[in-house]
Amino acid sequence: MMNGDDDPIRPKRHSPQDKTENTTRVAREILDAETAKREAKTERLRLARLAKEVAEPAQIYKAAGKKRH
Repeated sequence: MMNGDDDPIRPKRHSPQDKTENTTRVAREILDAETAKREAKTERLRLARLAKEVAEPAQIYKAAGKKRH
């Protein structure tokens, strides 16, 4: 005779703590993936900006001031 935990027909019950831990783990995985993606994009854009600055000569713009009469 089988007890309730080994019954192949009935799924094993999970405690609320197990569900919370699973949700936390999945949420952290999603956040870590988003963070890695964002950091990769930032690095790519930073390198592109630096390459553009090297390729183009520095342009200095003089701030336009108001003339007093």
